[in-house]
Formats: sequence, structure tokens, C-alpha cells
Amino acid sequence: MERTSPTLRPLTVSWRVRLAIALLLLLAVVTISVTNRLLTDRFTETTRSRAELRIALYSGNLLAELRQNAIVPQLLARDPTLINALDSANYSLSTQRLISFVEEIGAASLMLYDIDGRVVAATDRNRLGATHKNDPYFVDAIRSNATIFSVIKREQGGYRFIYSRRIQDGGDTLGVIAAEVDLQKFERAWAGISDAVIVSDSSGEIILATEPRWRGQTEGDALANHTPQNAIERAIQATTDWTALPPDAYLQGEAVMRLENRIPFRGWRMVSYTTYASVRERVNGVLALEVMGFAILLALTFYALSRRTAGRLALFQRESAELRALNLALQREIAERKRVQETLAVAEQTLEQSSKLAALGEMSAAVSHELNQPLAAMKTYLAGARLLLRRNRLEEALSSFGRIDDLIERMGAITRQLKSYARKGQEAFSPVDIGAALASSLSMMEPQLRQRQVQISRILPEEPVLVMGDRMRIEQVMVNLLRNALDATKSERNPQVDIILSAGETATLTVRDNGPGIEDLDALFEPFYTTKQAGDGVGLGLAISSGIVNDLGGRLTARNGQNGGAVFEMQLPILGTGAEHKAAE
Repeated sequence: MERTSPTLRPLTVSWRVRLAIALLLLLAVVTISVTNRLLTDRFTETTRSRAELRIALYSGNLLAELRQNAIVPQLLARDPTLINALDSANYSLSTQRLISFVEEIGAASLMLYDIDGRVVAATDRNRLGATHKNDPYFVDAIRSNATIFSVIKREQGGYRFIYSRRIQDGGDTLGVIAAEVDLQKFERAWAGISDAVIVSDSSGEIILATEPRWRGQTEGDALANHTPQNAIERAIQATTDWTALPPDAYLQGEAVMRLENRIPFRGWRMVSYTTYASVRERVNGVLALEVMGFAILLALTFYALSRRTAGRLALFQRESAELRALNLALQREIAERKRVQETLAVAEQTLEQSSKLAALGEMSAAVSHELNQPLAAMKTYLAGARLLLRRNRLEEALSSFGRIDDLIERMGAITRQLKSYARKGQEAFSPVDIGAALASSLSMMEPQLRQRQVQISRILPEEPVLVMGDRMRIEQVMVNLLRNALDATKSERNPQVDIILSAGETATLTVRDNGPGIEDLDALFEPFYTTKQAGDGVGLGLAISSGIVNDLGGRLTARNGQNGGAVFEMQLPILGTGAEHKAAE
């Protein structure tokens, strides 16, 4: 049994590998076949669309050229200079006049015939004096009242396209004006493309073609006249043509795509023949990449198989070494855990005591910071009340005592609300007028503002801005923002604080100063972070304010202004109309 087991295992692995390779080859054949069919159809349709667009463009240009020149004989037949020349038989200036016309019109040539069919003026001076009395375009023009179009076959090959019209003075026929249209320029333009283009008249005779030898023949005769391929060319064609494309016609032994377009002019039609060479090149390029990809994948498969045995041995050795290392690490971790468990109880007791001391220190610092402003204001109001009593101004002194009473109430509320920094409060909210709260906060800061001579500018909306919250906590945030603004402008010669209250989707209170700005915006709202001198603050004001605003469902942000200074924004959810009625009830 021990001897048969090693023999059976390689056979099983080899069978699976062979099956995987066979599936890979089958996948390659299916993928290449499907890709060939899909890309052939797609690129053929794209080539056909482009060929249809080209033939429509060629037909439109040809028709535009014919229509542009059709009006020329009608206009020149009314030219007084040409009529007078025919009447007086003085043609000294006629040729020069026709030359000036042909430069403006763009016709191939212009010719003026007298009543006997003799060329008396022409843009081509070599034609002067020639007689064309029996030519169809002259005879038909003399007999007709309209413009005549004629196609004249050249002796040296090709065709001439002429518009002609008789010239009359009163009821007398004086001669004929003819304009030759240069359609050969389209043949020259078509010669630069890969497509073959022909234009045939109503009888099916080819009058324009990219192949000069096709002129004068029918389409069938032109296609039948081609040089057969030799054996080498047929072999190359068979081996390079990966795609099976249904031909519309054969041109010089090659399958082509035939497109026909009717030209709305005397039964003319235009036919183009587009080769499938571009389709074959694009499809074969993609197929070649796919074949290369599968070949690389197959090579990598064989390489992986050759490396598999050596990789197994190395893997076993590496896993054994890793297991030994893990065993040692586990033993060290067990010993470390025992030491940790021994010191865990002591650490927990120390941590609990440290947490209590830290909480006590933070609460003391917060109380000291928040009560500093009311105490300073109370001292100022007491000094003012004492002075007012000496001057026997009792009503004003009573007003100062009333403010002191408000400050005492505020101090009590502050001591109750300081616990919100450690945990969220459970107090019920009520509608708060932000404008009224701001006025109260400014009243509390009035002694400091008057002492520092700070210029305060306020922009408030006409309508009250209501939010749902705790007015004492909102005023606490406002006082902290104003205090920071005053501290930031200590070094400024003209301290200024701008307060803007706006109502939109949220109620936004903006406090902006002209101080030096904020250096570290990321740590600004962290507890005990401060840029003030020792004794001026402990860095809890903004941290407490941020916690209050968050509890109210808003946010407190800070940034540096574009023109310097710091900008603080307090955004709170605005109280809607429905909420206002509910609160009122």
C-alpha cells in the first residue's frame, strides 16, 4: 500500500492538469470565434455607415456644383454688354468680360457664340473662331427658351458638361452663351481615397469614375473588366482573411461593399465600392492580441506546473520554520500574560484614582473659567452702583443691582450646566430668540467692550431668528466667542469685531475679528488648548462651547478670514413655522 500511493497521486494530478489545459484551449477557441463574429459585424457596420456618409457627401457636392452653374447662362444671357457685342459684332471686350465672370462664378470655361455658331468670345482663347453650329448644345439652345444641359464625349476620353442658353434682344435670337462645368475635379478628389466611385447617367453609362477606363461603359462591364489574381495572391488572400464577409460585389477579384445613391438630376446615380480591408485589419489585430494573450497564459501555466514540485518542498520547509517560531512566540506571550494579570489589579486602581483627579481638575478649571466673566462684570457694576449712590442716582443704582442679580442667576446656571461637557444634559428645550440672546450676551460683556474701546458692528435680520434650545447655554457660547474675539484683538490699534446673524436653512451666528488669526485649526476645540498667556485662560472655553452646540444639534466651526483675523460660525437648526405654533401652544 505504501508503494502504490506515490504512484497513483501523480496520475491524478496529471489528469486534472490535462483537463484544465483542454478547457483553456476550448475557451480560447470559443473566445476567438465569438470575438471574430462580433467584431466583424460591428466594424462592418461602422465601415458601411462611413461609406454611406461619404457617398451622401459626394452626391451633395456634385449636385451643388451642377445647380450652382445652372444659373450662369440665364444670368449672362441678360448681360447688356454681351447683348450689345452680338448686336454690333464688336467682341473686343467680350472675352475679358467672360474671364472676369469665370473668376467669380468658378465655372470651368465660358463661351459666347454668334447666330452662326462661331465662338466670338471665350475664357479659353484657343477656342476663338471655332464653329460649333451642329453641336447639340448649340442647336438645342437655339431651339429652346430654357437652359440646356448637355454631356459631350471628348475624343481623347472623358466627358464635357455644358450648360447653354440662347441670347435674345427683343424677339431676335443673337447667339448662345455656354458655361462648361468642371466635374473632373471631383474625380481628382476621389482619387485620393480607398473607395472606388462611379457616376452614371439615366441610360446607365458611366460618365465620372475614379478609374478612367470605366468611362463610357456600364457598371457590369466595368466590374467584369479586371486583372485576375495569380496563385500567390490567392494563397495570401486565403491565409490572411480571418473574417467571412458577405460581398456585395467583386472588384478586381476582391470582395467589396456596394452602396448606391440617387442624384436628383436627370436620373443620375452614384455608386461606391468600399473594400473590407480596414475591417479585416482591425478584426485581425484584435484576434492577434487575443491569440497572443492565450499563448502567454498557456506558457505561464506550463511554467507554473514546472515550478510546482519545487514550490511544495520550499513551502513545507517554510511552514515548519514558521510553526517553530509561532510556538516560541506563544510561550513568550503566555509568560507575558501572566505578568500582565498580576499587575492588572494595581493598574485598574491607579487608573480609577487618576480619572477622578483629572475630572476634578477639569471641573475646577471650567468653573474658574466660566465664572471669571460674571465676577468681573459684577465687580464693575458694584463700583458703578457705589458711585451712583454717592451721587444720589438711585434708579440707575437699582438698575446696576438688577444686573448683578441677573449675573448671580447666570453663575448658578453655569455651575449647573458645566456637567454637559462630561455627559449630555437631559433638560427640555424651548424656543430661543438668537437676537435677544445676543443682546443679553453683549450686555454682559459691555464693561469689557467699553474698557477696551472695541468697535462692534452688528448685522441682524429684521425678523426674529428662533431655534429650539437652552437660552443660558446659547448665551454661554456667545460670551465665549466674544471673549475670544476681545482677547485676539489685544495687540490691534483699532480692534474691531463684526457680528452677523443670518437665517436660512440654519440659524448662523458669525463672529469675526481683525486679530492675527488661528495657527492650529485642528487642535482649536481640544480641551486645554490655548494660545493665551499663563493666567489668562486654560483652554476650555471653545471645547465647552463646541459640546454645547453639538448637544443642540448644530455645529461650531472656525477658519481664518481672507483679509486676516479669525471667523467663528455657530450654526443651529432653525425653528420652522410648524414648530413655532407647536411651541406657542
